[in-house]
Amino acid sequence: MFETVRNAWKIGELRQRILFTLAMLVIFRIGAHVPVPGINPEALREFFQEDTLFGFYNVIAGGALSNFTIFAMGIMPYINASIIMQLLTVVVPKFKQWSEEGVEGRKKMMQVIRYGTVLLAFLQATGMTFSIMRPAVIDHSTLSYVIIIISLTAGTAFLMWLGELITENGIGNGISLLIFGGIVAGLPPSVGQTIELLRLGELSFVVLIPILLVLLSLIVGIVAMDVSRRRIPVQYAKRVVGRRVYGGQSTHIPLKINQAGVIPVIFASAILMFPATIAMFIDHPIAQSIAAALSWGTVLNTALYAVFIILFTFFYTAIQFDPMKIAGDVKKHGGFIPGLRPGRPTAEYLSRVSTRLTFVGSFALAFIAVLPIVLQDVSRLNLMFGGTALIIMVGVALETMRQVESQMLMRNYQGFMR
Repeated sequence: MFETVRNAWKIGELRQRILFTLAMLVIFRIGAHVPVPGINPEALREFFQEDTLFGFYNVIAGGALSNFTIFAMGIMPYINASIIMQLLTVVVPKFKQWSEEGVEGRKKMMQVIRYGTVLLAFLQATGMTFSIMRPAVIDHSTLSYVIIIISLTAGTAFLMWLGELITENGIGNGISLLIFGGIVAGLPPSVGQTIELLRLGELSFVVLIPILLVLLSLIVGIVAMDVSRRRIPVQYAKRVVGRRVYGGQSTHIPLKINQAGVIPVIFASAILMFPATIAMFIDHPIAQSIAAALSWGTVLNTALYAVFIILFTFFYTAIQFDPMKIAGDVKKHGGFIPGLRPGRPTAEYLSRVSTRLTFVGSFALAFIAVLPIVLQDVSRLNLMFGGTALIIMVGVALETMRQVESQMLMRNYQGFMR
């Protein structure tokens, strides 16, 4: 591995991209400590210590939400805008047309996503300021609220710009790396808290070691899910054109076990947070009972979390994977799956295989996301969002390694994966 890192550092362009990415991540972490004007963060610390409803967003934002800095909302409005755009692509003909126009179409879609991000960030900033953050507002004048809302919206817009800069001039996907950086920034405090609990005798190695082994097993499982492929063989018929023979080669269609990635986890978290967020601000016994029942870690919340992850995995895979289109492309280029006729039989076979893979992948994803919540009942470690964080961190790390790998293979260097 050290030899690979040394070889990567020798490549001037790759070295510049790595340094640029690190510099942008440093800027991200500096901004995560710049407070929003007109806010007393101390008034919020007790709230975030007692409430875990917003824990997922706080993890994604690298702790910026609990400190209410200019990056308090993180990059979640951008993620939500991207998800909404992908869903609208299925039902809006214009968006579907753009998605099929190549680079120019993607540019138009990205512009819509940017506008959607700013709009969602403004709405979310307004809601947060007048709800959970209101007790921490020092000056309750109209101008003070306007400054707070604009600061939060501008912080999300800046993060979106920062992520696009990393994607264009750095290494890896910028938005994913910002999420990765926020999660990694929260690891040292968690480690420090664990060491303190061990020192005070409130946590024993008998409990800690099995939990660490389980987390390590989850990492291995996530890596296995990410790199595993079901290879469906495709044979191309030979064609004679003049004196030349074309085709005749064999290839395959790679299908991942989990084609939806971490999107179902984010979907499920957002859906579960919405009714609980509304209920906790209604001063009525029924509303408070709903908020308590749907708070993170309860049996009902955990069960719904797993069910939503499974459902959204099937839903998102159905949107992303089109068996008819793939079967049509294979047929158009003179290919076929051995033992199957081109066209509809091929599409039905691909759909059947994809459904079986998604069934396994969805349950595996739900298990990985839910297990740390269950483990928290037997320890005092903060593992509420450990599964989600592990899925994101491992996925982003593997994707970034693949990009470094491709850059090195272009220059005849051996990469990380062998």
